[in-house]
Amino acid sequence: MRLHLIDGTFELYRAHFSKRPSHTTPDGRDGKATVGLVGSLLALLEDPKEDVTHLAIAFDNPIRSFRNDLFEAYKSDLGVPPELRGQFDDVERAARALGVTVWSMKAFEADDALATAAVRFAPQVDQVRILTPDKDLGQVLSYSNIVQVDRIREREIDAAAFFEQRGIRPESVPDWLALVGDTADGIPGLEGWGDKSAATVLGAYPRLEQIPDDPSQWSIKVRGAERLASVLAAERKNALLYRTLATLKTDVPLTESLTDLAWKGTPKAEFEAWCRSFGATRLASRPKRWTS
Repeated sequence: MRLHLIDGTFELYRAHFSKRPSHTTPDGRDGKATVGLVGSLLALLEDPKEDVTHLAIAFDNPIRSFRNDLFEAYKSDLGVPPELRGQFDDVERAARALGVTVWSMKAFEADDALATAAVRFAPQVDQVRILTPDKDLGQVLSYSNIVQVDRIREREIDAAAFFEQRGIRPESVPDWLALVGDTADGIPGLEGWGDKSAATVLGAYPRLEQIPDDPSQWSIKVRGAERLASVLAAERKNALLYRTLATLKTDVPLTESLTDLAWKGTPKAEFEAWCRSFGATRLASRPKRWTS
């Protein structure tokens, strides 16, 4: 048995900015992203290689969480195209109409829900498959049966592949993001620290607290070590805050059990009604498995 966990916000953005045809709803709104995501979900559910039996999809709605209270510049709804922001509720209704469990995150983020579910259910399944290329989720790959699936590049990423790609172990991902920053999340990082230098230092000292202030005490050689050490020594407080921002929660209060996440098929009447209301009648015949 495998559990599929889907980053709905990523999929929604991907559909919105794709080259797929536009879609206008019967009431005149942009529905391209929602229709695109539904098509992507149907493709997943129909894929014999994935053999989906249990799944859930998580969305940021709104794009704001407790992290915004910790750091004003953290990502938010500001800058989200209004035609995309207007589909946040639509896409959740669409996913539910497909019979998929939806986690709509408000105080937490979609990534927190995915991380929580992955860690919680990993002991109960053969494999947890997190469908997102987001490097943030790399921090839960320390569990041997949790993998990330990059559907765009058709790659499966486990802890070993993540290390080969990034040069860091899963448990050091938040520390790495604190040093190098994450523009997608509004985490600035520390001046001068790049992917390679951060990975090299964290390879020897996996946590920020373990990195000596004095570079002469470093057990590895890094170009510009004196400058990097000076910046870290001056910015440790900020670095620890950035690490907090980058650390995914694994205790989000999700109420569903693994049994609740079983996908039994698409409820025919509900999905067909959604297709009519959204003007997506071409999707109505796509599902191959119905619950009624």
